[in-house]
Amino acid sequence: MMRTHLAMRSFSRDESVKQHKLAPGTVRRILGYARNYRSLIIGFLVLLVVDSLLVVAQPLLFRRIIDDGITPGNSAVVTTSALMVAGLAVINALVGLVSRWQSARIGEGLIYDLRSEVYAHVQRQPIAFFTRTQTGALVSRLNNDVIGAQQAFTSTLSGVLGNLISLVVVLITMFALSWQVTLASLVLVPLFILPAKWMGRRLAGLTRQQMQMNSDMSTQMTERFNVGGALLTKLFGRPDQEDAEFSGRAARVRDIGVSIAMANRYFFTALTLVAALATALVYGLGGNLVITGALTLGTLLALTGLLAQLYGPLTALSNVRVDVMTALVSFERVFEVLDLKPLITQSDQPVDLPPGPVSVRFRDVDFHYPAAAEVSLASLESVAVEEARSSDQILHGVDFEIPAGGLVALVGPSGAGKTTITALVARLYDVDAGAVLLNDVDVRDISLDSLRQTVGYVTQDAHMFHDTILANLRYADPDASEQQIWAACEDAQIAGLLRSLPDGLNTVVGDRGYRLSGGEKQRLAIARLLLKRPGVVVLDEATAHLDSENERAVQVALSAALTGRTSLVIAHRLSTVRDADLILVVENGRIAERGRHDELLARGGLYARHYEQFSLSASE
Repeated sequence: MMRTHLAMRSFSRDESVKQHKLAPGTVRRILGYARNYRSLIIGFLVLLVVDSLLVVAQPLLFRRIIDDGITPGNSAVVTTSALMVAGLAVINALVGLVSRWQSARIGEGLIYDLRSEVYAHVQRQPIAFFTRTQTGALVSRLNNDVIGAQQAFTSTLSGVLGNLISLVVVLITMFALSWQVTLASLVLVPLFILPAKWMGRRLAGLTRQQMQMNSDMSTQMTERFNVGGALLTKLFGRPDQEDAEFSGRAARVRDIGVSIAMANRYFFTALTLVAALATALVYGLGGNLVITGALTLGTLLALTGLLAQLYGPLTALSNVRVDVMTALVSFERVFEVLDLKPLITQSDQPVDLPPGPVSVRFRDVDFHYPAAAEVSLASLESVAVEEARSSDQILHGVDFEIPAGGLVALVGPSGAGKTTITALVARLYDVDAGAVLLNDVDVRDISLDSLRQTVGYVTQDAHMFHDTILANLRYADPDASEQQIWAACEDAQIAGLLRSLPDGLNTVVGDRGYRLSGGEKQRLAIARLLLKRPGVVVLDEATAHLDSENERAVQVALSAALTGRTSLVIAHRLSTVRDADLILVVENGRIAERGRHDELLARGGLYARHYEQFSLSASE
């Protein structure tokens, strides 16, 4: 029954995979993963051979019981042969258990290796990779394709080699018992395989449709069931339309599932029918040979038993190329991700910054965002199109310095390049020309761990994991004591709120922190920043879109965060602008004006016009 199932699964696969051209070196890389499980694979192959020998041993023992025991009346042969059949059953059970353990160790070990490697590799991709990549497609590589690759060492390896060994052993045994009956049984093979191939093509097409329909249905659920999607659906009040769309997709999945079930049944019925016809043929021909004395009754029964082990392997092996290529293509899709080199890499001789005050220097920096081909894969993007703007230069000759402990504010219109400047400090991207220096050390020469510890970043939409407040805070410092956590929360003006919650620090914040208000999330993000204790603080519109009450609380929290630290702030509030040691007015990727608040106002230039907008927004 298991071999029948494997054959049906083989025919349900897409035959177009046979035309796929593998990238050079794919097989060699796959064998590299196999090297870690060499002893298990060898043992697994040995047990496949043993299992195939056990398949033919039992019919041969039945032949001995009839021909050498029952027919001449030799009870000793019957008894010993029956005991041997029982012993073979025990051995067969043990072989099955051990081989399943080996298969599981190989398969699950390979999944662990691949998932761990892909996850670690993706973690080191630049932020540009994640801004382009469709999350669902990336997760699929970590799940579906990794499991598909794993099948190369389990299902495909055991299926192909096991069926091949069984077929050879069974055919040799059958020919040795009676070449006439064996040839007669093989005559019916084409009558089954040819219709089965036709049914396989139909099954493959139905399976493709089912996968696409399931993907569409899953996409709708994913988009509607996250907090943002659910909120949009409720605000626009379209539940009936959503229900109708989902029901339509679910109905198509239901209908295609019925078609696949019937196709599978046709396949199984055809296999059963041909096997029954072959059995009738063997009994008809073999029975007459027994009557004429050319064949013994025990031999006929042994041939009938072996016949049941013949058609399954033959059927599965007829589609072996599809099985092998499907597994290899899954490996190739995993390698595609692993071969995407991260743009942000650590220097061969990285430098660690010592603790203490840190200066920041931009030295004649030019920058453009990397093109899609540099940071992403078309197969991981929901919509992959050429984008001309990716090659446009964003920053032009940006040059300024923040002394240790100083505060610099960036102001300017939306799209001027302010956020890009802040991203370069944290080395979310690398410059095209010039350099970004911390304590006169190029950020490209600083170790990534030291850089992450030195630079703290708070954005206008502080992200929170779907976990407790405590877990989100400890993401900055896993070893932080409870006293340190509460001290950070006090400085961030959030401790009073946390103490009022029934579960306190163990309160779950919800998906992306949606159970918290914008101001509460910002203050938690500042508390997380304080626990990190960075030397440089980057604030990217951290108080934007907050009401006046929350803004005041966040401003007090920010004062604690900025005290004694070098700060680069995108300013949208008057207080930040007035208190800055230096104001940089950014326009079209260039520093258009620079100076202190009073100096820039006196010039009556671009800053003065922006300040009027600041004043208007503050008075509203």
